[in-house]
Amino acid sequence: METIVIVGGGAGGLELATRLGDSVGRSARARIVLVDRWPTHFWKPLLHTVASGKLDPQVHQVEYSAQAAEHGFEFIHGEVQRVDRGTRTIEIGAYHADDGMQVLPQRSLRYDRLVLACGAITNFFGIPGAAEHSLTLDSVHDAELFRRRFLASCMQASSRGMEGAHASVNIVIVGGGATGIELAAELCHTVRTLAQYKVHSLDPARDVRIRIIERGDRLLPQLNPRLSKRAARYLRALGIEVCTSTTVARVDADAVHDTAGVRHASDITLWAAGVEAPDLCLSLRLPVNRLKQISVSPSLQTVGDPKVFALGDCSSYVCPVNGTALPPRAQVAHQQAVFLAEVLSRQQDGILPGFQYRDYGSLVSLGPFAAVGVLIGGLRGREMLVGGWSARVLYSLMYQRHVMALHGFIRMAAQTLAHWIRAKLTPPVKLH
Repeated sequence: METIVIVGGGAGGLELATRLGDSVGRSARARIVLVDRWPTHFWKPLLHTVASGKLDPQVHQVEYSAQAAEHGFEFIHGEVQRVDRGTRTIEIGAYHADDGMQVLPQRSLRYDRLVLACGAITNFFGIPGAAEHSLTLDSVHDAELFRRRFLASCMQASSRGMEGAHASVNIVIVGGGATGIELAAELCHTVRTLAQYKVHSLDPARDVRIRIIERGDRLLPQLNPRLSKRAARYLRALGIEVCTSTTVARVDADAVHDTAGVRHASDITLWAAGVEAPDLCLSLRLPVNRLKQISVSPSLQTVGDPKVFALGDCSSYVCPVNGTALPPRAQVAHQQAVFLAEVLSRQQDGILPGFQYRDYGSLVSLGPFAAVGVLIGGLRGREMLVGGWSARVLYSLMYQRHVMALHGFIRMAAQTLAHWIRAKLTPPVKLH
């Protein structure tokens, strides 16, 4: 029986494992194995809502073991440390509990075909102090760490204010892409909600300062310039300071310094300026780009080893039509997962079909009440700019589509109803 190993259970990896498990895993035509360092899956585009306290990750996570049992694939908990392409084996590191006790030993697993879907990590671009003094949003653990740090900073500042001292919280977000903007907008809502519930006594408009630092001349460079201006106006109306054409020189524990010599005071610095592939991609000794992403052919096979495939943020696929690499988006990983599920289920070698990507546009959340984006449709690929409540509804539907791909329509609808009821019965943000 052929063994297909998928490394990484993100949006693309888990959907691929689910589709292959349903098609060839259940019928025992192939052994499908998913390997991930975490026991649960969370949709990465929503990590900013965990960081702001809007979503409880335990409610929205997918247990890999449960998904595997229901859809005909296996799950192995552990971090892949090395890939030996000569013997077609991967080395999985030992798994330790929170107290340091070893739960699972180091293991090896042989594959016939390997799919790398290990996503991306934060790229600090070699800026001094950035890695040491900045928080990131690469995982649920990172998002929870930011939420607790933000809540603690608000409570500490509130306590200082009650004692007559100056009380303020300074948040600096480096990067004016979707992640930075979405987090900034949600934090404005969070700090007001915390004040309503008397978690702190700060004035949200005066005492909590949120600043976005972007190297480019506008926010959201991947969107239409009109939408970038609309997003900047909306953020400024929320009280967020937007600093474009500003390059970070170094990051300290209490400040971010730019190349113009300006010091931006910071109690918490969040780095969202870019991504790169994990070091595992370099260890395979396959062609990679400057972001460590593995170069793939039109069939998503790695250049140099047809038995190894790559999809999503860890891969570099250059579109043959326009000659540009596909961006690190969830819809790219979704379409590549659908393509590979069809290709790998055929269990044949030789010339494989080519992947064709269709851009449906992109949407960016601006908090709980607004969003902006562009939709692309029709035979000519015409763009339609959207904003306000309509964009907000479309933004929420993206996540529902992901849930439906994993669980089907009925379960997705049931979970959506359950989450709606839960939202009516609990505070809008986590208060502790």
